[in-house]
Amino acid sequence: MSATQLEAVISVLDHLVSFDTESTKSNLALVDWVEDYLRARNVAFVRVPNAQGDKAALFATIGPMVDGGVVLSGHTDVVPVAGQNWTSDPFTLRRANGRLYGRGACDMKGFDALALAMIDHYARLPLKRPVHILLSYDEETTCLGPLDTIKRFGVDLPRPGAVIVGEPTLMEVADAHKSVATYVTQVRGREAHSSNPALGANAIEAACTLVSALYRFMDEAMKLGDPSGRFIPGASTISVGTIQGGTARNILARDCSFHWEFRGLPGVPQDAALNFLNEVVATEVLPRLRRYAPDADVITRSEIEVPGLAPQPGSVAEQLAFKAGRRNATIAVSYATEAGRFQQAGIPTVVCGPGSIEQAHQPDEFIDESQLEAGLAFLRQLGSELS
Repeated sequence: MSATQLEAVISVLDHLVSFDTESTKSNLALVDWVEDYLRARNVAFVRVPNAQGDKAALFATIGPMVDGGVVLSGHTDVVPVAGQNWTSDPFTLRRANGRLYGRGACDMKGFDALALAMIDHYARLPLKRPVHILLSYDEETTCLGPLDTIKRFGVDLPRPGAVIVGEPTLMEVADAHKSVATYVTQVRGREAHSSNPALGANAIEAACTLVSALYRFMDEAMKLGDPSGRFIPGASTISVGTIQGGTARNILARDCSFHWEFRGLPGVPQDAALNFLNEVVATEVLPRLRRYAPDADVITRSEIEVPGLAPQPGSVAEQLAFKAGRRNATIAVSYATEAGRFQQAGIPTVVCGPGSIEQAHQPDEFIDESQLEAGLAFLRQLGSELS
């Protein structure tokens, strides 16, 4: 590959990083820039806005408008920089010692830049199947950004035959990842003086019982382990991230809430931990809370449910990624991606992209130029496979 191609990728990445697309903010300025980039290359595209109109996905096609193409899927949103100790402006790409620093450079505007920079190359190929580029939003929060586009596959958009999600894998081919479900559990008790617990119901006590139960659930999951032996850690996991409640040391807490998540191995029901928690609520926590406070209650609200990615050995996506990346084996990753959304729609999907997940979400986030070079080689070979 030529140095010119790498410089083209870096130029695109420089523009993409310059847009502050933290998930709480709009990505429309970035989408506008990409649309201008596509128009200049006569590439067909469709903007797919969210319901509020402040964000949008973008679906572009290079090659024939037929079914069976390959989607290069990336997200445009990034995690916040607030509170992180950056040594340079996070939204100005900095090049130093073979690395490119900036928020999203690794996760995952580096892959987005690769896909966009390859358009000129793909346009010169006699593609028999199209290359699609899908840039989504809200991956860092809900992974709902590509859903409206996915619903249009086979309706007014070509139905792809495979999807490659370009999250950082060091260009290894990942065919499996865990699911994620996040919840807020709210406990309502009754305030009373702490000298006489029989006058009230302590919501903090109940919440602590539930948190302990969740970690017992994880301990049991750890004993079962991961039958595939590929995940780190090798089991489904629980994490309680925040807990809030009470007003003073000597008052039984009326309210307490905690925010928690469950990351399940492929094949483990996504609601397994929730069902366990609800059983503990019904059999242990509520009877104790309601001894002296009949109106006490526990309510768990589901926030986000991101499906996992299950292995599909021999799938079209796997075989294409093997050929393009000159690989013959897959890996599994523990972080979640949008890949499960595509798989749920019946489209074979793998995760394969430049950079290391260890750099994601970090201050001074970076991607090695060598990883972008590896990504270019992968995408060039992919074009050959589709021609």
